[in-house]
Amino acid sequence: MPDPQFNPEAVKHRSPWQELRRRLVEPTADPAEVDAAVDRALSKMEVPVIWLLGTAQSGKTSIVRALTGAANAEIGNGFQPCTRTARVYDFPGQAPVVRFLDTRGLGEVDYDPDEDLAACEARSHHLIAVLKVTDSPSPALVEALREIRKRHPDWPLIIVQTCLHEAYDLPDQPHPLPYPYAHADWAQQVPADLARLIQAQRSVLSSLPGPGPVRWVPIDFTLPEDAFEPADYGLEALWHALEESAVAGLRARILADPAVRDLFQRTAHPQVVGYSLATAALGALPLMDLAAVPAIQARLLQVLATIHGVPWTRRSTAEFLALLGTGVAMGYGARMAGRSLAKLIPGWGQTAGAAWAAASSGATTYALGKSACLYLQARRSGLSIDPEPLRKEFSRALRQGRNLISERPPAP
Repeated sequence: MPDPQFNPEAVKHRSPWQELRRRLVEPTADPAEVDAAVDRALSKMEVPVIWLLGTAQSGKTSIVRALTGAANAEIGNGFQPCTRTARVYDFPGQAPVVRFLDTRGLGEVDYDPDEDLAACEARSHHLIAVLKVTDSPSPALVEALREIRKRHPDWPLIIVQTCLHEAYDLPDQPHPLPYPYAHADWAQQVPADLARLIQAQRSVLSSLPGPGPVRWVPIDFTLPEDAFEPADYGLEALWHALEESAVAGLRARILADPAVRDLFQRTAHPQVVGYSLATAALGALPLMDLAAVPAIQARLLQVLATIHGVPWTRRSTAEFLALLGTGVAMGYGARMAGRSLAKLIPGWGQTAGAAWAAASSGATTYALGKSACLYLQARRSGLSIDPEPLRKEFSRALRQGRNLISERPPAP
């Protein structure tokens, strides 16, 4: 449904660059319109959903923390109820690139999982079962996995076995390195009791129905004070399993390039990706996104300023846009205008034109966000800002953004 506050007559007299400038100069103007634009974009996004299925204290929250880099407190406060006993966690919260579903209570007394299973199954794309290695798989978990695989025999399944150190021979025994579990002879490289427990769990779940692949990933995610190195033991193996299980590109959406060491930019990265995917979702819609896309882009820049601890003012707006220069401004306007016209071409505009429009919107948002991070980093450090690196970053990020948008996961 079109935004009731959207006024095409008012927008068409401003260039897209002027509209973005207005949004940045007047960040509090029409907040309901911005919220409506964000909500509409989110409703169109194809956010991968990862369903975490397991008993309490099996390590599900630790998996979310390791994959997202979010703090335990943030995750705990971020989970929201979606049924009486199931929760959902969006990361990042406002413009998510991934959604985690957590079914609580499997195996508890007087717990009937049917309602949770029905709600989560309908919304999930990918399934991770979590087993503490020293526990026997609960009958409720085994039955839930059997029922899910009966209804969705082709769904890939990752079974994560956690808390490995609790089965080591000695309390301070180090992890076996390099990580051995990807090799056929792993059982000869780990403590005998641990190997026995791992194999016993795998035996119980060896006869799950369906041809979909089942990947076993032993991990041990600990706190720094636990003194195990590395604290995210098995994380690379888990990422590999996720990528192989059709969550293609998820790692690049959540985590910045490993070469990026700056904490602020690494925190900002999933925000940039989330808002870019949101504008890509709106970019495929006809006309109504003329004002909505700049509104969401302006919201992103304000979010990034908050992350960097730098106030976003009229002066910073004028400086940032001036540093980007007329060449970037003209290119931005041409892309925005071109994608809107492309969608009006009968036939082509509804297919290839819409896809090009979506990619253009998302890539431009990504480039604005990444160049804004560079600008805000310099502002935070009190450094003078050279426009040339800023413009090069915009061009580089524009190309990277196009690739990111083109690799969006397919709808379920």
